[in-house]
Amino acid sequence: MNPVDDHLAENLKVLFVGFNPSIRSSELGHHYANPNNRFWKILYEAGLTARKYEAAEDAQLLEMGYGFTNIVERPTKAADEITKDEYREGREVLTQKIEKYRPKVVCFVGKGVYQEYSGRKSAPWGKQGDQTVPGVIDFVAPSSSGLVRMKINEIVDIYRQLHEFK
Repeated sequence: MNPVDDHLAENLKVLFVGFNPSIRSSELGHHYANPNNRFWKILYEAGLTARKYEAAEDAQLLEMGYGFTNIVERPTKAADEITKDEYREGREVLTQKIEKYRPKVVCFVGKGVYQEYSGRKSAPWGKQGDQTVPGVIDFVAPSSSGLVRMKINEIVDIYRQLHEFK
């Protein structure tokens, strides 16, 4: 399995952070490439993009100020395959990336991603009260996985809150 390249630049509007690449993303080399993942649909329906992009176009979103990375590089079938050591190492690497690139907002795509990163046991949806990297807003959004049981319109409403920070 191949890791999926980050798409990073300085001063991004939003850096989207997932758990790790799916097997499909690893095969294709693009973020959120699993056909059951609703990420690209959510961005469009939340008004964050003018059209529904395809996973193969992920690098193009840098031009809009959106970047992509994961807390763990290793692709897996499911996030429960990620080890504690991988999370520990991933937290350190992710913090270095955030400190270097200084996005306005880090959007954790999944509450569990944020909990693993921050060490907090709970978190509300949306902007967090505390910042893990000073000067960078932490934002928690639902996972875009098709396994998430929330209604799509509820998920979209949470992502729509990112307009406040653009």
